Amino acid sequence: MSLSTSDIISGNPLGFDKEKSKTKVVVAMSGGVDSSVVAALLKQEGYEVIGITLQLFDYGKIGKTKGTCCAGKDIYDAKKVCDQLDIKHEVFNYESIFKEEVIEKFADSYVRGETPIPCVDCNQTVKFRDLFKSARNLDADALATGHYVKRIFDKGAKMYRPIDTNRDQSYFLFNTTQEQLDYLRFPLGSLPKKETRNIAKNLNLQVANKPDSQDICFVPNGNYKSIVEKLRPESFKDGNIVDINGKILGRHNGIANFTIGQRKGIRVSSLDPYFVVKIDAINNEVVIGSREDLLVKKIYLREINYLCDISDLKGDFFVKVRSTGNLLPCTVSNAGAMVTLNHGEAGISPGQACVFYKSDETGIRVFGGGWIDRAEK
Repeated sequence: MSLSTSDIISGNPLGFDKEKSKTKVVVAMSGGVDSSVVAALLKQEGYEVIGITLQLFDYGKIGKTKGTCCAGKDIYDAKKVCDQLDIKHEVFNYESIFKEEVIEKFADSYVRGETPIPCVDCNQTVKFRDLFKSARNLDADALATGHYVKRIFDKGAKMYRPIDTNRDQSYFLFNTTQEQLDYLRFPLGSLPKKETRNIAKNLNLQVANKPDSQDICFVPNGNYKSIVEKLRPESFKDGNIVDINGKILGRHNGIANFTIGQRKGIRVSSLDPYFVVKIDAINNEVVIGSREDLLVKKIYLREINYLCDISDLKGDFFVKVRSTGNLLPCTVSNAGAMVTLNHGEAGISPGQACVFYKSDETGIRVFGGGWIDRAEK
């Protein structure tokens, strides 16, 4: 049974003690179905809605490829939806900020032998920090997005996994600050993705059947190596492939060609398969070993973001160490700086995020997270 609009967003969904017509909400519109439905629902409920789309890079140089977001057509789609909804639409040019805060950091991460997550940096900086300021400058009461997470206010705003856990985007939002979370709203957190598309179809939104973005927006055809090679050619110097004891087994043509857990493309003969277990950027070496060598239990984090009292981040928790990964039981200590997994996990890479979760009577809450600095057995 399909949900009606009133079922989804009725009553006082944004939590303001004033008339909806006098409540101004900025919606971050990517040109996709999720943010378009958010704008449509809030408009129908009577809020004053402003759509903002960010121009993040030179679309003429990078081009629109299937599966990416934030390209030129997306700006056009966002404008068409805003015209249909009869709401104001603005485009903000954040190209220079995006290049510095996201693209350059993406390339630097590969130079350090890490596996980056640019979508987290984008959310942390351009979308939530800078768009947050822009929304405030427009005197908006809130900034709403189409992310699939739940925000529940209970003596302060708290972040939870959404009802549709297949669409859970909390991993990408772990670096949201408490101030930002207090201001943000996520109207789709209680909605299955299928229903979002049904709403878009019922409202005749032109993006109702638009495919979801899958690739990194500034990486054409998913070929991240071309971006890294252009910006940081030093990460493509030849070097040695060694085993975990330091014995030279072969040569590589650049550490940026390898990621932790990789099996294919190593080009070292062996009866048993080899996996990349470490990338030593200082010595320009790729360390390979068995699948057993990949398993780690201790994870050390840096730059931890707390969506809780620091004193709460200790004891038994769950963590996610990759966006598509499972919740892993663990023990957290040192105010979140050290995570000890209950069971060994493979493929944990520096540069990825480790996000803290714990169940309560409301659902599965996000307590923050940090960047993986190193991991060991």
